Amino acid sequence: MVVSDGREQRIPVTGIDAGTSHLALLSWSRFLLVSSRTSRDEKGTWNRNAIVYSPGGYPMSHLCIGDDIEDVLTDREGGIWTSHGDEGIYGLHPASSEGLARWDTDGAQTWGPLGEQRLPVLPLGAIGGTTEGGVAWLGWFSPEGAFVTRVDPALGETTSYRLPQKDIDGIAVRGTRMLLSHAFHNRPGVELARLELVGDAWATTSHEHLRLSEPVTRRCVQGREGVLWIRGGDTWTRIEA
Repeated sequence: MVVSDGREQRIPVTGIDAGTSHLALLSWSRFLLVSSRTSRDEKGTWNRNAIVYSPGGYPMSHLCIGDDIEDVLTDREGGIWTSHGDEGIYGLHPASSEGLARWDTDGAQTWGPLGEQRLPVLPLGAIGGTTEGGVAWLGWFSPEGAFVTRVDPALGETTSYRLPQKDIDGIAVRGTRMLLSHAFHNRPGVELARLELVGDAWATTSHEHLRLSEPVTRRCVQGREGVLWIRGGDTWTRIEA
């Protein structure tokens, strides 16, 4: 269902099964459906776990974008960002082993945290992410705490920052301001933390408690372009970073 200017448009879509875990928007009104897990067939080929759809809801291409996908982002250029869990990082799929990756809509990996862009420690899982223009912010945690990594594909720059808290499921960034959320799943309460970039560190400036009209469920938070969207039941709440 697409809501624009107060009007609803319903698009029938095929190929949604019980394994479908993520929905993301792509350029030119396309969209992406992703299953978190993939496996190999008897020939050793990884099965495809993502589908690019046309604006009319028709499959355009099938991709394999790693295993144990915990979070999916898309950017203005049509790039697909994935954050992986421990079974993907310590599993057999080569593109999941670094924890973070970027793909194009043909399924080719276009970025990974290798060489000079390597992460300070190996991730164990994702804690949300967001886009800001052509930049992606990817949140992740490790035994040494929580981090957020800023990736600018155009400039080839990768910078990682330590975060002051680990219990995070949503991130929004606007300039030097960051908004973090921690939703209590199957309950209507959401904890928000506002941060400011001071030098090369993010410092917490305030905490807020948000109560929605309906309970929050898993994967109910989306960060995009300085805004955090939180879904409770059939209602989306929009919060500026």
